[in-house]
Amino acid sequence: MRQVVLDTETTGIDPRQGHRVIEIGAVELVDREITQGRYQQYLNPGRSSEPEAVRVHGISDEFLADKPTFADIVEDFLAFLGDAELIIHNAPFDLAFLNMELERLGRPPLPNPVRDTLVEARRRHPGQKNDLDALCRRYGVDNSRRQRHGALLDCEILAEVYLRMSGGQLGMRLAAEVEVQPMSAPGDEEDETASRELVTGLAGGRRLRLCRASAAELEAHQAYLRGLGDKALWREETSADLD
Repeated sequence: MRQVVLDTETTGIDPRQGHRVIEIGAVELVDREITQGRYQQYLNPGRSSEPEAVRVHGISDEFLADKPTFADIVEDFLAFLGDAELIIHNAPFDLAFLNMELERLGRPPLPNPVRDTLVEARRRHPGQKNDLDALCRRYGVDNSRRQRHGALLDCEILAEVYLRMSGGQLGMRLAAEVEVQPMSAPGDEEDETASRELVTGLAGGRRLRLCRASAAELEAHQAYLRGLGDKALWREETSADLD
């Protein structure tokens, strides 16, 4: 599964008022592992940034003067995204700007599926701050380089936050050395192989010991369950009698 963490910096907060994208950053994840795939581009927006926006991202109009326009880079940008799921913090903001840039060029909006980490964070941590810095503190992600907002840096940080918030970096590929300790009778090699296959999705450098019940333990468990069934039947009959 391919995902792309995506972020933008802009000249202001509302694309309907003519504000534009000035930086795009993106980081690739494949099977929940951060790859070396990166996309980063500064853009000449054809207008000045609002003073408040400059205080946030620190990107001056002079710096952007010789940069390409969105029209110049749109093909490369869309090619990098492909059909990947997009991971965005506060997705409506970034998508509104990017889709407005696409609309100016007569192109359709981005069709990619989107996962909004702000929505997920609010669901997991209601009533708490859920901006990127707060999530870094909560999940132990180093954000010491984040003196100001930057699209690519924020993507790199958000990728780490997303993986930790959604269950850790557990790739689909085998990334852990797994030790299986079978407790069944000799000759169950096929069962042991199946047990190994159950843990091939685990990652993180940990060794997992998978213990399996013996025949005697399984029989004892079944007897216990049968006893529960007898008790349930007795309670049902007794309740019927009382009615």
